Amino acid sequence: MDEELGRVYPQARCSLDHDGPFQLLVATVLSAQTTDARVNTVTPALFRRCPDAAALAGSRREELEDLLRPLGFQRAKAGHLLGLGAGLCERFGGEVPRDREALMSLPGVGRKTANVVLGNAFGVPAITVDTHVGRLSRRLGWTTSKNPLRVEKDIADLWEPTRWTDGCHRLIAHGRSVCAARLPRCSECVLLEAGLCPQVGV
Repeated sequence: MDEELGRVYPQARCSLDHDGPFQLLVATVLSAQTTDARVNTVTPALFRRCPDAAALAGSRREELEDLLRPLGFQRAKAGHLLGLGAGLCERFGGEVPRDREALMSLPGVGRKTANVVLGNAFGVPAITVDTHVGRLSRRLGWTTSKNPLRVEKDIADLWEPTRWTDGCHRLIAHGRSVCAARLPRCSECVLLEAGLCPQVGV
């Protein structure tokens, strides 16, 4: 299955614009309850103003809220970023940790965010269960669960670790372009054509 998607989406990658682990961590925290494309419109100015954890921790909340306003939930997001910058400086010397539990100890960082950073910034195989990965996994019959941790485990049972990070990018690309939530374009689906999709729930 992943081979089929790999032929269609050979360049699939993380859609959050970033340069290094710090920027990816911040961008991923900001992507909650909004789109990656929208996050990419605010992060250039944010990273110019806050190029590292120390600058982020020392930011004025009002300035952060102004920068983040286009994303919505700017007060909560500003609070997460201030706590994130402080946590990185106080506990990790300003560096992004390479450990999942350490990442998840930071404000605004859950398992999905930690997996994004591990897989894309540090090359540690990780499965990111966003809405697309969850939906496609159920439609493909890989899982019946809506619990992200259960879905992650079910995918891990099917794929070798070398496929985890980029395989999720390919699923996300397919979910965005073909296998939409309400109106999937099954007539254009390479997985259905190859007899790999049972169309569960479609």
